Amino acid sequence: MPLIAVCAAWGVFWGSWAALLPAVKAGLGLSTAGLGLALSAIPVGAIPAMALAGRWARGRERAGLGLSTALFGLGILAVAGAASGLPYPLTAALFVLGAGSGALDVTLNLATGRAERQSGRRLFQPVYAAFPVAVIAAAPATGLARELGAGPGATLAAVAAPVLGCAFAPLALPPGIPESTARRTRTPWRQAALLGALAACVLIIENAVEQWSALLLEDHLNASALVSAAAPAGYMAALTAGRLVAQALPRLGPRALYAAAGAGGGAGIVLAGLAPAPGWALAGFALTGLALGPLVPAILSRASADDPRGSLVAAVSTLSYAGFVASPLLVGALAAAGGLRMALALLGVLAVPLLAMSAAR
Repeated sequence: MPLIAVCAAWGVFWGSWAALLPAVKAGLGLSTAGLGLALSAIPVGAIPAMALAGRWARGRERAGLGLSTALFGLGILAVAGAASGLPYPLTAALFVLGAGSGALDVTLNLATGRAERQSGRRLFQPVYAAFPVAVIAAAPATGLARELGAGPGATLAAVAAPVLGCAFAPLALPPGIPESTARRTRTPWRQAALLGALAACVLIIENAVEQWSALLLEDHLNASALVSAAAPAGYMAALTAGRLVAQALPRLGPRALYAAAGAGGGAGIVLAGLAPAPGWALAGFALTGLALGPLVPAILSRASADDPRGSLVAAVSTLSYAGFVASPLLVGALAAAGGLRMALALLGVLAVPLLAMSAAR
């Protein structure tokens, strides 16, 4: 299916990129602070691109997704060139990459929403399940490529090839209705703010697990490198399982999903942060992924159904992305005050709005 192919290609890059970061840092002689500064260009490029793409692609979902995927692929090639020593800064390449990724994010949501409405089938859960599966596959494959001597530039160029190929996949989708013929209504900003904030709570925790889980096990629980690497991989596997379970149980409504995300996600991240041993932490991260996994796709599906014009999906996508931007800063500040273990446990507070939403519906 074209939408699954695009989402999987998106995940392949991010899985590969996570495994390549140490090599990129060493190859370019960057300090940790310098790498962090360069990486900040990704959200700087993504946020305006999401806003622009979300506005332009409404009613042009097929073209928007194809162009966004192509831009993302070109961004990967730009990063590959910078990592290979071409005479332009990594920061500029990451800005282009962020713009492509942000545009792909919002146009994929718009295209999936339109496909749901046109087909009458539930599609967000299986489409979004492709992303963590691709991350799980790409990260170790990239590690193996590094062991065999492949450099970051060559590896990224190899990743860019299927991404650029997937830019043609949206052509298989039915054409959308031009925005000028769609019913014009104002964007329901109150609903967008609520759904965007709830999705952001989930994404803050998700980003924290992706970025800090291995470090927690290795540095604070004395786990081996192999066991530590199982933390983000296990979380992604559980994330996938949660989405597939939600897809297989169509009667699992919004109230149940909010309740499961609030109770299971909150308990899981608290357990992981306060775990006395690596096994307990792994179980906590897995519970977190299983409980939180279905919620963001369900929120996007709801937004698409409530506003066929697509403006609500675009707004929720852009607002929720603030969770990814805020997560490193939030966890870093909490860790500086009370340590990483307490910082992750405190993220359980973000489950409270999800529980409240389950009671309010």
